[in-house]
Amino acid sequence: QVQLVESGGGLVQPGGSLRLSCAPSGSISSVRYMGWYRQAPGKEREFVARVNSSDSTNYADSVKGRFTISREKAKNTVYLQMNNLKPEDTGVYYCNAYYKTGLFYYNAWGQGTQVTVSS
Repeated sequence: QVQLVESGGGLVQPGGSLRLSCAPSGSISSVRYMGWYRQAPGKEREFVARVNSSDSTNYADSVKGRFTISREKAKNTVYLQMNNLKPEDTGVYYCNAYYKTGLFYYNAWGQGTQVTVSS
């Protein structure tokens, strides 16, 4: 099973923007979908956004209109453009991929990247 490597987190003021990236450490032959989840301190991990193999996307209601997920198919890299960030967007953001290699399906997670929205 490959590892997912996230980057792009950091500290930003409310109203600012960040772009997260996630790429696999090895080869993935058939990706069904890739997405992002986040976990705020003291809360459960929650869904943020996902893009499937047909480039169809869906978002959590809390980020619609502010976040955009996209995917670079050739590299199996997924991005999350986050605009108009709010303090409630603070948390650790995790990349997720559901893919098939050979006869088996795998559900992979990244190690997480911290996003802090604060003035």
